[in-house]
Amino acid sequence: MAKTNANPKRISLEDIARILEKYDVVELEDVKIKGDLEIELATGVAIPPSVVHALQSIIGVQKEEIPTPAVSEEERIEALELAEVKFEVAKTEWHGQIEEVTIGATSSDGGTREGTVTIGGEKSLPFYNFDCQMPHPPVISVDCFDMPILLAKAVRGHYEDVMEDPGEWAKKNVREFGADMVTIHLISTDPTIKNTPAREAAKTVEEVLQAVKVPIVIGGSGNPDKDPEVLEAAAEVAEGERCLIASANLNMDYERIAKAALKHGHVILSWTQLDINAQKTLNRYLFKLGVPREDIVIDPTTAALGYGLDYAFTNIERMRISALKGDTDLAFPISCGITNAWGAREAWMKDSPIVDDSDWGPAKYRGPLYEIMTGLTLGIAGGDMFMMMHPKAAVAVKKVTQMLFGAKGVEDKDKKVKVEDWVTWKR
Repeated sequence: MAKTNANPKRISLEDIARILEKYDVVELEDVKIKGDLEIELATGVAIPPSVVHALQSIIGVQKEEIPTPAVSEEERIEALELAEVKFEVAKTEWHGQIEEVTIGATSSDGGTREGTVTIGGEKSLPFYNFDCQMPHPPVISVDCFDMPILLAKAVRGHYEDVMEDPGEWAKKNVREFGADMVTIHLISTDPTIKNTPAREAAKTVEEVLQAVKVPIVIGGSGNPDKDPEVLEAAAEVAEGERCLIASANLNMDYERIAKAALKHGHVILSWTQLDINAQKTLNRYLFKLGVPREDIVIDPTTAALGYGLDYAFTNIERMRISALKGDTDLAFPISCGITNAWGAREAWMKDSPIVDDSDWGPAKYRGPLYEIMTGLTLGIAGGDMFMMMHPKAAVAVKKVTQMLFGAKGVEDKDKKVKVEDWVTWKR
């Protein structure tokens, strides 16, 4: 039997823990620690009911045994006043403004489009509507090609019936999938593919312009030697339609492309590769060629989810912040090639090539989700325009960005949606 100590030692729970650790005691069984428990309470603080309940359950203390410090009337009033304080979002004073660019021309402007799209014009960060309302929501241009190409199964199933006809492909993007714009990629002009002559490629552009009445983006194959000639011919046949010519970059004869866009009344896409200084340099070159500021859209390159989204996000965000701070060399709407998300193997491969890897899940969902997450991420960073591939992904990104923008009538009417059906066709 333990002797009663006339002068009991005060010991904390930390002291007990150190003793047990010293003697490598892992677990105590049928051991009781007796003594008085002291809890220090701050002066003037009432004990919440949850604490009272916890003490009752742990040490059997009754509520009446726990002292409740008196609270003065002044302290009570002060607490009530504190509870009524409202949170306010801090506002930032920006000195710059993003250039406003309109793509497409209606009959009143000398074109044949039924409508136009306008991007840019922001005076604050994306969707920061309590600071300064965005003047225009982001827009989406859905891809089509001038020849059948290899596509992931999740995408191919939507276009198998139109891949032989660029005009029908473009038409399907607009009629069935609600595209704001259409991008026609003239990839067959690449010398390593079909080496289609520039004049023949220009006829494809004419077919697309006749098939749809939305603004269009005209892209080459990416071949630095062939693209200047191809885009020059395309710009000529599309004169008056105010298309977006994609693109001028430092690795090819940007001067030739920019002059063609300027001569025939088009907007030029200024494309660089994840380099702010290169973007500023190319933009300055375009200024010297006489390209008006309202005719420039920039594309800093999209490194998508799966292989470097953080690079693209940071690059775009830095450009947008610099522009809002007053850097006029970067104050332009930003286009993002969200289709690049399909370059990540996780977006299209059926199973992981790594034997011991976990299940990636159905590829038919992964690909669209990769596109959606890439689009929404870059939209928050400052993207104004998204070039996309999968129609469901395009619908989803449009719906979310419209909601963030504050557009009316985009809320979900269905209260419950199955997980596998959350990417929806409804617009």
